[in-house]
Amino acid sequence: MDRFSCQIGVGEDGERLDKWLCDAVPNLSRSYIQKCIKEGQVMVGGLPCKANYRLRVDDEVCFQIPEAVEPSVKAENIPLSVLYEDADVLVIDKPKGMVVHPAPGHYSGTLVNAALYHCKGQLSGINGVLRPGIVHRIDRDTTGSLIVCKNDAAHRGIAEQLKAHSLNRSYRAIVHGVIEENEGTVRAPIGRDEKDRKRMAVNEKNGKEAVTHYKVLERFQDYTYIECRLETGRTHQIRVHMTSIGHPLLGDAVYGTRKTAFQLDGQTLHAYCLGFMHPVNGGYIEVKAPLPAYFMHLLKVL
Repeated sequence: MDRFSCQIGVGEDGERLDKWLCDAVPNLSRSYIQKCIKEGQVMVGGLPCKANYRLRVDDEVCFQIPEAVEPSVKAENIPLSVLYEDADVLVIDKPKGMVVHPAPGHYSGTLVNAALYHCKGQLSGINGVLRPGIVHRIDRDTTGSLIVCKNDAAHRGIAEQLKAHSLNRSYRAIVHGVIEENEGTVRAPIGRDEKDRKRMAVNEKNGKEAVTHYKVLERFQDYTYIECRLETGRTHQIRVHMTSIGHPLLGDAVYGTRKTAFQLDGQTLHAYCLGFMHPVNGGYIEVKAPLPAYFMHLLKVL
């Protein structure tokens, strides 16, 4: 069990205990922190407090962080659409609605469960027992290409390319409104939304560098079909960036609007092209995931 302790400074006077802890221990969610507070694992001045307690200067906050207990992940015979495979890497065309890796509420039916079965348990272990083989991810309702690593050497090689922003990643999306310019670039840092920590937002103060290039492929009366190319890979990057310039993704109820003439399950976003240097033999590999049927239908009826 890890122990975190800190004394409150002048600039932190009056902050809620749970909000302050979210900023102080960013790898833990607010709901988890609130659960720990309720269970008495957070003390202020040696006494348990409620989540809405307002901190005072010189308060001593002590947080006994419980050790994480990770459940075992089972291999499940779930069909996968394989775009590329060799002894080191696997590229999958992820369907809409599939969660990439197990998490609270989703311990089965994930891409990891399927990949464990497909690869007979031979996946990289660098990211722990809940994320074997996973070196990057895409949202539950985003479709398209995703790399799975079968061993640690491959995992390290792809991770280095992600860190260096050298992967070639392009997405296809449909956004609200008609974009006038043929192409453009959004350069805006992304971080947690200060008003709603479950969302991401353009955050000039605390965000991380994020760059998205976009190009118009086709214009419709009320929508635009675009290609997006990522320089960085921040959480919800395309969704946040396109919303920030007034063109939220069609179907995106989190960053856009729930009002739409179409019955959609989440954002209209597809990881179309993925290019990378093979982490073992050094050759260049590029795969393209065909547009899913619902996306093709939208392009015909818009």
